[in-house]
Amino acid sequence: MQEKVLSVNLCEKFQYAEKGIVSKTLFDSEKMKIVLFCFEEGQSLSEHQAPFNAQIVVIEGEGEFLLGKETFKGANGSLFVMPEGLIHAIKATKRLSFVLTLIK
Repeated sequence: MQEKVLSVNLCEKFQYAEKGIVSKTLFDSEKMKIVLFCFEEGQSLSEHQAPFNAQIVVIEGEGEFLLGKETFKGANGSLFVMPEGLIHAIKATKRLSFVLTLIK
């Protein structure tokens, strides 16, 4: 089976909304899903779990990332790797965009 190919300029995909978090699926295959998230300052995603291993790469801005019981500050270039089932939450302390990759 041939895998999909993705080539994209992430900065061209940024889109922010005052009344909600913007999420755009950039890639979805049998083995992996890649989603771009854009948060305005102060927006947050409450605690939840993902059924897959995942990684977050911050592209723009700053935020607080609750991973398990520890909170990390994230900014441009930050990388977070999470095992499946880890409780996590995110709050934008400045306008924030990041890419979430789920490994299915």
